[in-house]
Amino acid sequence: MFQKYLKCKFVKRIKTTIVMATARKPKEKKELIDDNQIIALYMNDVLENNHNTRNVFVFCKNNGIEEATFYSFFGSIDAIKQSIWTKFFENAVATIEKEPNYIGYSDKNKLLTLYFTLFEILTLNRSYVTYVLHENKEGLKHLKQLKHLRIQFKDFVEGIIETSTSGMGSKLAKVTKPVFSEGAWIQFLFLLKFWLEDNSKGFEKTDIVIEKSVNTVVDLLDTKPFENLIDLGKFLWKERKM
Repeated sequence: MFQKYLKCKFVKRIKTTIVMATARKPKEKKELIDDNQIIALYMNDVLENNHNTRNVFVFCKNNGIEEATFYSFFGSIDAIKQSIWTKFFENAVATIEKEPNYIGYSDKNKLLTLYFTLFEILTLNRSYVTYVLHENKEGLKHLKQLKHLRIQFKDFVEGIIETSTSGMGSKLAKVTKPVFSEGAWIQFLFLLKFWLEDNSKGFEKTDIVIEKSVNTVVDLLDTKPFENLIDLGKFLWKERKM
């Protein structure tokens, strides 16, 4: 199955990328530091101390960073939270762009590639993601930290539509790109919630839902979407009862 091939191929690439939550504290405050290091230190603080750091002064003191250095990259702790999600997405896009054959993928497989790659990166950082969205009881209803991710995500999906070579662009003649990209964003949030609650080995159930939901969204632009809708509905209903 091409979908499994896609995931295996990109998972192999992702394993060679940096894991966000790994950084050592600077030995001296004069040591050069960048935004990635600050992000990694923040994620480590959250996981090690089991709480979100809200005070820039305390964060900098505990990690040996000058406040001026911190503010040269981020205006607040909230800015770090938002940047973490954009870094996840940027790493996913960077991984995708390394695949020379990606440009020739169908629209459906481009979306699958995006989801599989992004969720593998989230899996590498699952402890942090689970804490800030689930265990910390902020939940998906508090989406402030996903604000910039939403913009990046929608822009990427609209780019797929604009460069479509399989007719998706013409099928969307009656549906504006922002409407479709917003639908894809809502789909992503649904998948994120499912993934957070997925206890299956290797999150294989999330993989199934990704495939079924992408098939459904793309096929809704065709003339026979109902079989996929029923198939997805049956699967979700089965999971709900288990």
